[in-house]
Amino acid sequence: MQKVPMTKKGAERLQQELKNLKNVERPAVIAAIAEARAHGDLSENAEYHAAREKQSFIEGRIQELEYAVSCAEVIDTAALSGDTIVFGATVLLMDEDTEVEQTYQIVGQYEADLERGLISIQSPLARALIGKSIGDSVDVASPKGTRSYEILNVEYI
Repeated sequence: MQKVPMTKKGAERLQQELKNLKNVERPAVIAAIAEARAHGDLSENAEYHAAREKQSFIEGRIQELEYAVSCAEVIDTAALSGDTIVFGATVLLMDEDTEVEQTYQIVGQYEADLERGLISIQSPLARALIGKSIGDSVDVASPKGTRSYEILNVEYI
C-alpha cells in the first residue's frame, strides 16, 4: 500500500467525516430502509429504492475514507519552514496577466477542495510550484491556455 501525504487538518477532517458516516448517516439510512420495507411492495416503493441508493453511496464513501485514512502519511505543516515550496505550503500567487492574487495550500489528493483554496499535490499547478521560491515565476498549462504566476509569499501554517 502506497502512503499518501496528508496534512494534519485534512486527516482530522476525513476522520470526522468517517465517524459521522458510520455513527449518524449509516444508522439513519438503515432505519429509513426498515421503515420503507414496512410500507409493503418493494418493487414499486420509491422510498425504499431511494434509501438503498443512499446506503450504497454511504458505504462506498466509507470504504474510500477508510482507505484514505489507512494509507495516509500525516504531515504537520506547522513544523515546516523556509522559502522553498514543499507539500503543505500555503502560497500567495499573482497571475501575471490579470495581476489577481490567489492563495492556495498544497495538500493531499483526498483533502483537495478548490473552493477552500486547497489544491492537490497531483494538480498541474502544485507540481509546477514544488521546489520554487518567493519571487520565482511559474508557467502552468490549463484548459484556457498557459498561465503564468509569480510567487509572492510562502507560509507553513
